Amino acid sequence: MDYIQQLQNVDWATLGIHTGILLIKLIAILLIYVIVRKIGVSIIRSTFGKVAKGKNMTSFRAKTLETLVVSVFTYALIFMVFVAVFSVFDIDIRGLLAGAGIVGLAIGFGAQGLVNDIVTGFFILLEKQIDVGDYITTGNFTGIVEDVELRTTKVRGFDGTLHYIPNRLITSVSNHSRGTMRALVDFKLPSTEQVEHALLVIKTESEQLRQEEPSILEGPNVLPVIDPDSGDTVLRILARTETLKQWSMEQKIRERLTKRFQEEGISLPAREA
Repeated sequence: MDYIQQLQNVDWATLGIHTGILLIKLIAILLIYVIVRKIGVSIIRSTFGKVAKGKNMTSFRAKTLETLVVSVFTYALIFMVFVAVFSVFDIDIRGLLAGAGIVGLAIGFGAQGLVNDIVTGFFILLEKQIDVGDYITTGNFTGIVEDVELRTTKVRGFDGTLHYIPNRLITSVSNHSRGTMRALVDFKLPSTEQVEHALLVIKTESEQLRQEEPSILEGPNVLPVIDPDSGDTVLRILARTETLKQWSMEQKIRERLTKRFQEEGISLPAREA
């Protein structure tokens, strides 16, 4: 009976008004967050887009820093949303922050990994170790960097797998995108009498390839060497290419020269022909 009496004494009209106002405030906070984030992200991307068109920063570097700034901007907005929600419920955020100092001390040891991720990510960006679009190897992962964030780095493997790597685990990085890449193709000639003829063919084809392929920055050049095991002459073709173009150039050089050798009657081992 007491419970029913208490329900009857509730001013449902006033409660409904207060609840409606509360919901309107929460919805307004959410809408403001969405609008401000959309406008802020648009401004950030526009700014870095203009920077990338200048000569002071590469497009990959601009994309990397753009991703980082967007992450920091989003986290800051989320923090302000929490503060606004607390104020709607008349919760003193200063008291919570004071208590959070004690709680933070208690959970600080458990958050060491998160702190390490953020600090390591900061130095990775500061030292320009990697940028979005770089071809890297770190630990057991090899692929193209798709994103560098405060906590993780995303690397897309060549089989399509997207690897999420905590920044603290990136203790060493091999960046294959810095400088030019090397295309290397070997042709073994069992007959030394054909070496001069093969060198002439390689010289002619190399000049044509250099004119046809803008991704070739230097070469192709040929270096005759002797196979220590068989004693056969090996013609080693070397070329400097743009990043990630070395494999396609190796394939093109091999196919083109193999076809020309066959046309000229130059014999090759069965596995190379």
